[in-house]
Amino acid sequence: MEKQDMMLTNMLNMDKGEKGRVEGPGDEEEGTQQENGRLTLADGLSEKGTKSLSSGSGQQVSNGFDTSTPQSPKEGPGGAACSGGTASAPGSGPGATVPPGGLRTLVVQQTSLERPRETWSKKMDFLLSVIGYAVDLGNVWRFPYICYQNGGGAFLLPYLLMAIFGGVPLFYMELALGQFHRSGCISIWKHICPIFKGIGFAICIIALYVAFYYNTIMAWALYYLLSSFRPTLPWTTCSNSWNTANCNRYMSTDHNVSWSNSSTSPAEEFYTRQVLQVHRSEGLHQLGSVSWQLALCLLFIFTIVYFSIWKGVKTSGKVVWVTATFPYLVLLVLLVRGATLPGAWRGVVFYLKPDWQKLLSTTVWIDAAAQIFFSLGPGFGVLLAFASYNPFHNNCYKDALITSSVNCLTSFLSGFVIFTVLGYMAEMRQQDVGSVAKNAGPSLLFIIYAEAIANMPAATFFSIIFFLMIIMLGLDSTFAGLEGVITAMIDEFPQLLSKRREWFVLGLVCVCFLGALSTLTYGGAFVVKLFEEYATGPAVITVVLLEVIAVSWFYGTNRFCNDIHLMLGFYPGCFWRICWVAICPCFLVFIIISFLAFPPEVRLFDYHFPPWTTVLGYCIGVSSFICVPAYMVFYLLNAKGTFKERLLKSITPVPSGDQYRDYIVTNAV
Repeated sequence: MEKQDMMLTNMLNMDKGEKGRVEGPGDEEEGTQQENGRLTLADGLSEKGTKSLSSGSGQQVSNGFDTSTPQSPKEGPGGAACSGGTASAPGSGPGATVPPGGLRTLVVQQTSLERPRETWSKKMDFLLSVIGYAVDLGNVWRFPYICYQNGGGAFLLPYLLMAIFGGVPLFYMELALGQFHRSGCISIWKHICPIFKGIGFAICIIALYVAFYYNTIMAWALYYLLSSFRPTLPWTTCSNSWNTANCNRYMSTDHNVSWSNSSTSPAEEFYTRQVLQVHRSEGLHQLGSVSWQLALCLLFIFTIVYFSIWKGVKTSGKVVWVTATFPYLVLLVLLVRGATLPGAWRGVVFYLKPDWQKLLSTTVWIDAAAQIFFSLGPGFGVLLAFASYNPFHNNCYKDALITSSVNCLTSFLSGFVIFTVLGYMAEMRQQDVGSVAKNAGPSLLFIIYAEAIANMPAATFFSIIFFLMIIMLGLDSTFAGLEGVITAMIDEFPQLLSKRREWFVLGLVCVCFLGALSTLTYGGAFVVKLFEEYATGPAVITVVLLEVIAVSWFYGTNRFCNDIHLMLGFYPGCFWRICWVAICPCFLVFIIISFLAFPPEVRLFDYHFPPWTTVLGYCIGVSSFICVPAYMVFYLLNAKGTFKERLLKSITPVPSGDQYRDYIVTNAV
């Protein structure tokens, strides 16, 4: 329990028949507040977030604790409803009307001697940061591809079901946990289930792996952006130094060009031979040297990242007003432009035409579950970190519904942006849309979409805003991912890092840059693919599964719902309880089993990843997850007492600090 900054200097005496106000120490005028605290005499408590007192005789609070011990609102198990009197509101004056006779309650506001926790400047800073984190590059390239591949409009049914019963409940749970405990993903576990603290360390390692490869994609986009500032885009012609004899600029207007199976487009050769230079690498066993052009691009990206997050959410909350809103402006511009292109309707029909037979395939449901999970992004520590800077009574329930809905709608909108242009490409090439849209992932943006833009009127303008949008979509997610790590480490080691945040962030950014050097080599695209497939997917899903089990089964759904009631003033409904206890764990187990039963065939361009790379990939994934059992063993070995006592202590949550609890409840005679 923290030290209190207040001394009670007067004894409060009152006649039973008196109906007046009781002044605090030193107060002579009604409404005067003390600097360090207020005394309030009331008949009970009912304010949102405060437990009521028992109406019977005796000196006890309703949760059974003796009133000689100050009780914070959070301590003790709560019920679905509590009986008792009314409370003095946090914003009330120094006194309260006391009815004649009956039990009186002394409500003492307390302050902490520790440095107060940073908070968002505005509510919109938080919302835009969460939206910017959830809406990333995957919404633009992954969802449209998976949608048309799995039945078009029919895919929306499993996608929405997985969102309602799996993604959104997990999203809501993490926001509520972070806001209530006001801790990062490491230190929060001592307040939930101490033996699962290794989950926090695993999350930090996974976030580092993501930073190693995710920012490289932005470096590619920056290379494209810089190459766009010229009258003729370099990926429109076959007369450049990097082009081969197989390069063909094949459009419907080029009647003297014949397209064969060995032909390559100028956009494909610019991406593979000029930006990535994969032809200079034989594979993962021989990556080649680092591309200095991409190294400079990545250095510039990390410089922007550092100066956006070095001061905390006060600065990053301002940056996201640009980085989170600009992509929507560009998406709308590209949607209007794409809808006016010839053949756009072909792309839209191809995108949304339902194939109901595909719903009988388990692959469709697996893809829907994986897509909504990775799109909303629980398990990376970001939602915990962002929510921890919210006011205690912020309505995180409404925030979860708003941000998850915006994320899903953005994915759906991105499909129209992509497929109107792909329909235009199919019209120009006189091919089927399926033949044009054969590439997934980054290739969909850097080859197909880049080529389509190059053949539009005002190609330079659309190229600049498109790749600027790609960079900003990525920046938001990088801000969030690193902030999750920063918050976790500062909360875990406050004495060491809280006053050295700028230096810690600088060191973290440098580590991320050095870790990303392997992705900047000539074979760096193979490393990016390896990290994307193995380093994050199975590991983070397993981590979230353990997180749900720890919260729902060990910490307890009733206790968790009581915490939400303290914050929001209402209990989560039965739907949310059932999702947290049963549906979400089944949802995550379903994804994990699908990964193990149907391991992805990893290939990139013409390179098939050899079997030893699969072993390497799983080793990278296990390297983060191993923190969970390792910490369990460490905790049990270092705890005191018998094994039974150690085990009991390991699953017993430690009450959170009082940095956000403003009231101590006791009885006044």
